[in-house]
Amino acid sequence: MYASVPNHAAFDLVVIAASQGGLAAYQRILAALPSAFPAAVVVSQHRAVRQRDVLGGLLARGTQLVVEPAQTGARPQPGALYVAPADRQLLLTPEGSFTLADPKEAWPLADPLLASAAAAAGARMIAVVVSGRLRDGAAGVQAVKRAGGRVLVQDQATAECFGMPGAAIATGCVDFVLPVEILGPALIALVMTPGAATWLRVPVPSWALLGTGPPEGGHLVS
Repeated sequence: MYASVPNHAAFDLVVIAASQGGLAAYQRILAALPSAFPAAVVVSQHRAVRQRDVLGGLLARGTQLVVEPAQTGARPQPGALYVAPADRQLLLTPEGSFTLADPKEAWPLADPLLASAAAAAGARMIAVVVSGRLRDGAAGVQAVKRAGGRVLVQDQATAECFGMPGAAIATGCVDFVLPVEILGPALIALVMTPGAATWLRVPVPSWALLGTGPPEGGHLVS
C-alpha cells in the first residue's frame, strides 16, 4: 500500500507531466504551493540528456517545497518535490517507493510513471498534464482515472504546446482544464481542503474502463 500522509490531506501524491514549454508551467505551479503542502509532488519532463541535469536546480529556486532526488527505494514524502531524471524511466512500485528503469526504457516518460503511480496511490493521487508536444500522458491519465484519481490539464490558451494536454483531454478522463496560473491554487484546494475528494468529477468513459484509447478521431495532438 502507498504510505499515506497526514489525515487532513485529501490526496497523497501529485504527478505533473510535461514536454516542450513545461519548465515555465512547472515554475508557475510550484511557486504557488506552500512548504506545508501535505502531498508529495513528482515532475517528469522530456528533455535532452546532458552531462549535468539542471532541471531540479531551476525548479528549486522558485518553490518552497524541499527538492529531493528520486532514488530507487525512496518513498515520496509530503512537502517534497521529486524530479524524474532525463535519461531514466522513473516508476513507483506497488508499495509506493521509487524505482529507476534502464535508460533504454526512458521513452515514453509520462505514461509509465502515471500508470505506476495510479497503481500505488489509487484514488489518492492527482495527475497534471501541462505543455508538451505529441501525446505522452494520454494513456497514463486513463490509468489514473480507472484507479479513482483526479486529472487536471493546462488549457490551450496558456500552453506553449497543446499536444500533451489536448491528447489527455481527448481521452475523456480529465476533471479540470485550467489556465496555468490556476493550476497551483487548484492543487492546494483539492489536496488541503476538507471534503475536496467529493468535488465534481468527470465520470470514467467506457473505453478508459476497458484500458483502450479514445474513439477514432478523438486524438488532439500538435
